[in-house]
Amino acid sequence: MKILFICSLGMSSSITVNAMKEEAEKQGIEVEVNAVGSTQATDEITKGYDVAMVAPQIRHRFKELEEAAKKANVPIELIEPMAYTPMGSKKLLKQVLNLYEKNKE
Repeated sequence: MKILFICSLGMSSSITVNAMKEEAEKQGIEVEVNAVGSTQATDEITKGYDVAMVAPQIRHRFKELEEAAKKANVPIELIEPMAYTPMGSKKLLKQVLNLYEKNKE
């Protein structure tokens, strides 16, 4: 599964993303993850992602990002605040998997 994480500058999510990748590995789920800043997101989202996740701190840009995701046919969701921590890796992975499964059909 190819996942795009969108945060403010593409850096704050790295700890959270790494924790989620470790959790996916523990569960035997293969993921490819890329984190970018919101200014690069509209171009990046067109590069074949299965899902896009938006960091809570940029929820004010969600509508704009959602529009770009719709054009690229990529399901997008705002990350639950409690999942956006290294300790929330299981919750974040579950949120990603739910979004993927819901839109796979």
